[in-house]
Amino acid sequence: MSTHDWSIQEIARLAGTTSRTLRHYDDIGLLVPTRIAHNGYRHYDQAALVRLQRILLLRELGLGLPRIGEVLSREGVREASALETHLAYLREEQNRLTRQIASVETTINALKAGESLMAENMFDGFDHTQYKDEVEERWGKKAYADSDRWWRGLTASEKSEWQQRVSDLSNDWVAAAESGAAPESGEAQALAKRHVDWLTGVPGTPASVPGGDTKAYVTGLGEMYVADPRFGANYATADGSTRGAEFVRDALRIYAEANL
Repeated sequence: MSTHDWSIQEIARLAGTTSRTLRHYDDIGLLVPTRIAHNGYRHYDQAALVRLQRILLLRELGLGLPRIGEVLSREGVREASALETHLAYLREEQNRLTRQIASVETTINALKAGESLMAENMFDGFDHTQYKDEVEERWGKKAYADSDRWWRGLTASEKSEWQQRVSDLSNDWVAAAESGAAPESGEAQALAKRHVDWLTGVPGTPASVPGGDTKAYVTGLGEMYVADPRFGANYATADGSTRGAEFVRDALRIYAEANL
């Protein structure tokens, strides 16, 4: 192992941090310098650099300094093994960002060319956990944990198939609404059944739990499609109104009252 070490100013510059931050890490025992030079400057060797890299990685994961100290002090694994875990996370994040960039570029190109947007491609790579607090508030922590575990367990192909299924269902809802079909019509009720079957297939939702209040869940979602523009946008008709979302809401309510 190299015997070379680096001054606190060099490390601050290389790590994109400040000497003040590194001194604070020393004060709280998180990153102790390898030696103190005769001029009083702190110096850090290779092992200290590895520890600093791990500290910065853990900070990016949202951990506070006391928690980082606990993690580093209790781990009985080699630094290389611990960094392999971080590397796996970073590669997963890199893949997510790559897909997110591609989806945004696709949207930009479609808009510039005046082409129709493909809903199933617009959100690839976006973090589905952004609604975590909202889901937990509405349906409980277990509901979110179960659905999150299910989603993360899908392969890329399975995720793509699921997204296509959602896109096809949304498009069929819009087409039915624009055709003037009545919410109680056979076409609308067939779509409502597909919608409920889709909801039932997502672990963690009330529709997937035996004995759950599926009727209230389905009708409640229908109301949310109209009230919340984020979800209503999936059923927007060509005139840009909430007519499509209202059609879905009414059809789901009729279906739920008759079948759930």
